[in-house]
Amino acid sequence: MRLKTMSHNAVSLLVALFLLLGATAAQAAKAEKKTAVVLAVFGTSHESGLSGILNIREQIQKELPGIPVRLAFTSNIIRRIWQERRKDPAYGAQHPEVPAEILHVKGPLAAIADLQDEGYGYIVVQPTHISSSEEFADLAGYVEGLNSIKTVKKRNMPFQKILLGRPALGTHGIEHEYRHDIKQVATIVAPDVEMARKEGRALVYFAHGNEHYSTGVYVEFEQVMRQMYPGVRIYVTMVEGFPDNTRLFAELKADKTKKVLLKPFMTVAGDHAKNDMAGAEPDSLKSLLEARNIDVAVSLTGLGESDTFAAIFAQHAKDAMSDEGI
Repeated sequence: MRLKTMSHNAVSLLVALFLLLGATAAQAAKAEKKTAVVLAVFGTSHESGLSGILNIREQIQKELPGIPVRLAFTSNIIRRIWQERRKDPAYGAQHPEVPAEILHVKGPLAAIADLQDEGYGYIVVQPTHISSSEEFADLAGYVEGLNSIKTVKKRNMPFQKILLGRPALGTHGIEHEYRHDIKQVATIVAPDVEMARKEGRALVYFAHGNEHYSTGVYVEFEQVMRQMYPGVRIYVTMVEGFPDNTRLFAELKADKTKKVLLKPFMTVAGDHAKNDMAGAEPDSLKSLLEARNIDVAVSLTGLGESDTFAAIFAQHAKDAMSDEGI
């Protein structure tokens, strides 16, 4: 009996040792995955619009302490504007609030290259796009192309993997249901609905959209919002694509809506929000609504300025890392 007991104890000890060694090896492998984040933003040339971008960067940094987060602007035009401003000493003196990282902002490929040169094998490209449309597809193309690089020897690979996070309203795939992302966004924007309710107004969201990819996700988002907040009339329209202003005006007329709160459904309240949505020109959405005898109140706050909305992108970056075992 004693020999059997000792044998049993020895086996138990060996099993525990193997489990410990396995866990240690797994932790070591995890530690070797040196990771960084590239926050891919369309960008803005408006200084006041930077707060939303910087807030998203701050929220991601809070959620991923110790992991560097680099900004990248996907718009070539906007990067050139900041490059020209960087060369102008007078601009820097007039706008001390603009961080150096904005004046020196790069595109996603350059930001990835810098991190690869610094030895980061895993790079999460986290977009701040609202939907999975044209700009997100371009970014996905960058990631796919970089991940297709093959070298003769594995050790000569420029990186281990480039990961891509989801936009705010999600994307295709079975790992993370886009419907859950839509519902999460609808829950987070409750303060906008409450603001409209208190003022006795309908809530009109103005998104960017695009002409080349389906924007049906915005119609689904609108429907989820209407179901979630039945006490307030809610509409979504956009600069490009569907749902558009023709649909909006028809619905407002049918509902006999006379007062609206106009708010950008965009990460940043930049040029589109200030001009296309709320500008004084006769073709702005505000002017077109007023021409139809609708009383318009405007909120020029980008979604990225909300900590809870900004945290969506932090969670999506974390999800991308978790899916890779990081």
